[in-house]
Amino acid sequence: MKTKRLIASISIAVIVLGLVNFYIGFHIWLFLQALLPEFPSGIFWTVFLLIAFAYVIGYISWPQPLRPIARLFKVIGSYYLAFMEFAVIMLPVTDLLYGLLGVLGLDRNDYVTEAGGVLLVLLILFMVWGSRNAWSTVVRNHTLQIDKSIGNSSPLTIAVASDLHLGNIVGNRHLKRMVMRINEMNPDVILLAGDVLDDSIEPFIRNRMSETLRQLKARYGIYAVLGNHEYYGGSIEQYTELMKSIGIRVLQDEVVEVAGTYIAGRKDKSAETMEATGRVSVPVLLEGIDHSRPVIMMDHQPTGFDIAAKAGVDILLSGHTHRGQIAPNHWITRRLFELDWGYLLKEKLHIVVSSGFGTWGPPIRLASRSEIIKLEVMLEGSKRYRDEAFTTGLTKIAITDIL
Repeated sequence: MKTKRLIASISIAVIVLGLVNFYIGFHIWLFLQALLPEFPSGIFWTVFLLIAFAYVIGYISWPQPLRPIARLFKVIGSYYLAFMEFAVIMLPVTDLLYGLLGVLGLDRNDYVTEAGGVLLVLLILFMVWGSRNAWSTVVRNHTLQIDKSIGNSSPLTIAVASDLHLGNIVGNRHLKRMVMRINEMNPDVILLAGDVLDDSIEPFIRNRMSETLRQLKARYGIYAVLGNHEYYGGSIEQYTELMKSIGIRVLQDEVVEVAGTYIAGRKDKSAETMEATGRVSVPVLLEGIDHSRPVIMMDHQPTGFDIAAKAGVDILLSGHTHRGQIAPNHWITRRLFELDWGYLLKEKLHIVVSSGFGTWGPPIRLASRSEIIKLEVMLEGSKRYRDEAFTTGLTKIAITDIL
């Protein structure tokens, strides 16, 4: 029964994807015909279908000599995903306008070339601005107050990065920017909240990205958790051993004590369906710890806030959503998650959800930005804790930092 449902779901997805791409391709063909009436339809549809399904083609297991071509297909397909979203939003608008002009009896002879030209300009702007948001990283600063002490007067500086998605698109060049920005913070602890890999570990190894990650520096260490994409890649054991070799510990339902503070790392929610043992609950994970000390937990997907609050977690760090990555997807993530991006205080639990450092699919962001989180955790005994009135949560963010 499950197999039949899976086949039915895949079949429906393929049919829908095929219809959507035919709709897009038909409109491009109309525009091309208006500009180049003699252009052969066979060449157009062959090239278009290769581009439209390039991401799928790139995922096929190719022989070693052809793998560079497969990687190229995946990159082309990634950009096409952004183009497809743009087209699905904008083409119906142009169709409605075309129908409205007909109802009003207005001339539509040059509509295809004029509308196509406008859409082409908008597409270029969309791609340029979206690329800028994806590659130009901002640092979000949060000052969090916790009514607990670790026996000294110094606040904890914690750097957080999630959703690096290191692979064929997000590589060493972007990763070096993250390393530089984090090291400039001179952090006490660095936390990587899942999806360090895009899925396959192969480009991570081939491009020696671990050597770049090795350059991260933190006074009390660097810790990471698994995201859903590490599970998709299927190389968790190899990945955790490689991270361990460069001084980064991947916590899998584990708690470590760091400078009087507990760092808890949950397995990703994917473990509930992709591992026979699943993952332990938050109360079980935190059994036996001293709750008079601060408890910081990483859980890649932002769920279970009430459970974490009742279990005594002080700070919960997540990612996963990318804040939709490309607008208007953030309207969807906003409804799927209690908090899809930013900061929330729930009882005494501070929740921070990052939009992520890297990107999945196209390196395009709209209404979201590539970001790194800087936490200043103020504890009892800190001079600033005693003497200053400060706001817990997000600092003021300019609208240009979001777009």
